Amino acid sequence: MKLQVKEQIKTLLVQEDIKLKELAAMITEKTGKKCAPDSLSHKLRRGSLTYNEALMIAEILGYEIAFIKKKEE
Repeated sequence: MKLQVKEQIKTLLVQEDIKLKELAAMITEKTGKKCAPDSLSHKLRRGSLTYNEALMIAEILGYEIAFIKKKEE
């Protein structure tokens, strides 16, 4: 089974040695809008993170999101 966005982002945070609180501060700095760590955590837990938010998080962490066509079986 594929990882859900919550697990993917948490995995990236571990790989990059960045805490959720630090990510929230980076989002605040990038957008100019307050991003509270609790609010970010709740979005991840509920699965209500938008695609644009996921793109921004990937960019902040130095990653990109790509669509890859499945191989037909």
